[in-house]
Amino acid sequence: MILVADDDMSIRTILTQALTRAGYGVRACANAAQLWRWVQAGEGELIITDVVMPDENAFDLLPRIKKQRPDLPIIVMSAQNTFMTAIKASERGAYDYLPKPFDLRELVAIVGRALATPRGKGHDHDAPVLEGMPLVGRSPAMQEIYRALARLMQTDLTVMITGESGTGKELVARALHDYGRRKNGPFVAINMAAIPRELIESELFGHEKGAFTGANARAVGRFEQAELGTLFLDEIGDMPMEAQTRLLRVLQQGEYTSVGGRQPIKTNVRIVAATNKDLRQSIQSGLFREDLFFRLNVVPLRLPPLRERSEDIPDLASHFFHIAASEGLPLKRLDRDGAERLKRYRFPGNVRELENLTRRLAALYPQEVIGAELIEAEIDFDRPMAADAAAVAAGAGAGAAGPGRLEDASLQMALERHLANIFKLPEGQLPLPGLYHRVLREIEGPLIAAALGATRGNQIRAADLLGLNRNTLRKKVRDLDIQTLRLPR
Repeated sequence: MILVADDDMSIRTILTQALTRAGYGVRACANAAQLWRWVQAGEGELIITDVVMPDENAFDLLPRIKKQRPDLPIIVMSAQNTFMTAIKASERGAYDYLPKPFDLRELVAIVGRALATPRGKGHDHDAPVLEGMPLVGRSPAMQEIYRALARLMQTDLTVMITGESGTGKELVARALHDYGRRKNGPFVAINMAAIPRELIESELFGHEKGAFTGANARAVGRFEQAELGTLFLDEIGDMPMEAQTRLLRVLQQGEYTSVGGRQPIKTNVRIVAATNKDLRQSIQSGLFREDLFFRLNVVPLRLPPLRERSEDIPDLASHFFHIAASEGLPLKRLDRDGAERLKRYRFPGNVRELENLTRRLAALYPQEVIGAELIEAEIDFDRPMAADAAAVAAGAGAGAAGPGRLEDASLQMALERHLANIFKLPEGQLPLPGLYHRVLREIEGPLIAAALGATRGNQIRAADLLGLNRNTLRKKVRDLDIQTLRLPR
């Protein structure tokens, strides 16, 4: 018997019909009091309940149900489709959480899995609810993220977060830590792209005094700093091969040695990695170890770009306007036209670009209500493809067709002609040494200049488009003496 509780008669009717067709017996009610009486009487093998009911919130009822009948699986439904709803459902002991509207076939499948799961195999859900809203969005894409995170909170599984720059990968990693069972431990983040390659092993594992020139004292690495907590390895695709080998040993054996050290050091950290690269392509190119990829990719989690969840843009903008107001800027809000205009923009810089835009609007304009005309003053809607071209050139969409995209074949042919000219020398004579770096400089300089031109000289946005760390981009601009290339409007 399945117990259904929802104050909406249509929901009760639909669930009763679907579950009956699937072969289950169903009893349905419209309030928490009746559901509680059934639970006390020992009725039902599974509960499906809405969160908000006339007499009591299901989140207040769930702890009593779990205390009375700890093995009774509970599926929670809610129209309040936020990150915190999914987390509260998990923390209160729910088997699963479904946002409304839901797919009936999916619900019936979840019911089948719940009834087939051995009793007493649930997680410890006694962690207190933390306030705040670290992730924002009610779109179906974000609901899948919330549900995945809720299932992962009380585990130590290694997670690989993928997504374009600016989608919020570190924010998700922090949520996994802050709402998980390691929340009392440290959260330590390291960006592989921001550290010189020769120093990454020392940064990760620490070094002993005298391990290399300049090592005047023992230094603690990020693994030691993150002990009993979470280590977030951002831009893992930029990790050099030597460091990959050492990291693989840690994941396999749970221990490491510092640079210059001989004594193995045991470690107890949760690893969360992130990348905006296609690591499978990097494996084929010999730049990333396949065995390390499988060790890190235990639970893959893809963050959708903002253009795939444009319905979240108004909520996100409101969220960022309130953050700006808490920092002393005037509180702004979007009108309907402004919201619709933003939803039609592609946002190549994703959520980070939207956050920067809201701060500019809050700081530069006296109007309390932000309409389409102010948004159009800050965003060049007629030239979104220049940014796309820079992104493609950086590898974020190679091979995609459409107006404004780089022609891969033409680019390859031009490069082949250039290299052929370089090697047109008398027989037996070769070009001067250093050819690799020379050609790289010839390509890298114009690419960075084009990205800066597309962003009107904004190095932060250009770094996001190219997939580079901002400090790395600034250094390249300085070292290569790059002048901004103004792309045609």
